Amino acid sequence: MTVASDRLDVLVVGGGAREHALVLSLAKSPRIGRLLVAPGNAGIAEDAQVVAVGAEDVPALAALAEREKIGLVVVGPEAPLVAGLADRLRERGFVVFGPGAGGAHIEGSKAFAKEIMQAAGVPTGRAAAFTGHEEALVYLRRHGAPVVIKADGLAAGKGVIVAKTLAAAEAALQECFVGRRFGEAADTVLIEEYLEGEEVSLLSIVSGEQVLPLAPAQDYKRALDGDQGPNTGGMGSYSPVPAVDAALYDSLVEVAVRPTVAELVRRGIDFRGVLYAGLMLTSAGPKVLEFNCRFGDPETQALLPRLESDLLELLLAAAKGDPLPQQVEWRKGAAVGVVMASRGYPVSSSKGDVITGLEKVTRREGVEVLHAATALSDKVLVTSGGRVLTVTGLGDTFAQARARAYGAVAEIDFEGAQYRSDIALRAEKWEAGQKA
Repeated sequence: MTVASDRLDVLVVGGGAREHALVLSLAKSPRIGRLLVAPGNAGIAEDAQVVAVGAEDVPALAALAEREKIGLVVVGPEAPLVAGLADRLRERGFVVFGPGAGGAHIEGSKAFAKEIMQAAGVPTGRAAAFTGHEEALVYLRRHGAPVVIKADGLAAGKGVIVAKTLAAAEAALQECFVGRRFGEAADTVLIEEYLEGEEVSLLSIVSGEQVLPLAPAQDYKRALDGDQGPNTGGMGSYSPVPAVDAALYDSLVEVAVRPTVAELVRRGIDFRGVLYAGLMLTSAGPKVLEFNCRFGDPETQALLPRLESDLLELLLAAAKGDPLPQQVEWRKGAAVGVVMASRGYPVSSSKGDVITGLEKVTRREGVEVLHAATALSDKVLVTSGGRVLTVTGLGDTFAQARARAYGAVAEIDFEGAQYRSDIALRAEKWEAGQKA
């Protein structure tokens, strides 16, 4: 039996659906003490103590952690990690789950990520980086389309443009260099080889040389059904991934993750956090599209509801550099997370729209509603940004998980609500084919 002295007070930094999923999973640990979230949101406030401190306000976060005698800080978003939040907190003696700025640079700069992959021998698409519009156009016209245009820096998941034609690619470069659509994030722009195949997200808990892979997931970056429309921060996800069996899973870890971690170690980077590999399973074999330095959003909303291992113990061990377990325990079956976004997303986002129907779904079996851009206005729940909620359905099958997720989505409403109707549809069809 756990006694009070063994309990650990935890601070989660961030305020999205990913952080809400982290809170719900951490709260299951027998060792959890007080659970604080900065800045949190209206939904997280129902499950933890929210504190009005910004996710990038390093001095205020350090003061909060010291005042509350926090035993573990878990950093959710990428921007504070790239800005060095974990470094500053560690300098003050705090135990932090999240890489320092050196490790977070693998997400903060796509050109740096390519350099790491090339040095590590990790398979990835051909790419070239440019700081000038004209030189980028010369390269583009020499190589032709389709290509992928990427802002080098952080752009909240929206800095990637898939250009199927030369005209579309030229327009994308114009947006980056002249229109400054992505601001400083596009001071450097990558032109990458266009890859086709099944996309997979593989997240691993990393601590120095240790790698603990989590279950595979798949996310949906495009705004509209059938992978149409602009790129977003992610419109949904599911886990596990039928296209990734145990043998392929192991090979992806060996080909993509372990060599990357070894290269980081070789460069003197002590990475303690989540290393997220976005992969494309092409006809020529798996290739890494990108690396991220934190739990994925929306993948986390499909992964953590399936987790049966103690998340607090996993994150604490990684943060301290203690030995990690050999494997993670998962709930059998499937999880499907559907993002509900506000009117105008991802180009803009409507705020202040009243959200209704949540009371109808909060007690439904196999449903978790994870808040992102929500706030209270005169005690009424309203939208406060682009991605408003992730509604996750759990089931013994993909069909059951999808039915639960979309059944709950149908009960929730706010003006201009938009969501994709095809999250995990391929997985459900695969499952039906296996039974046929």
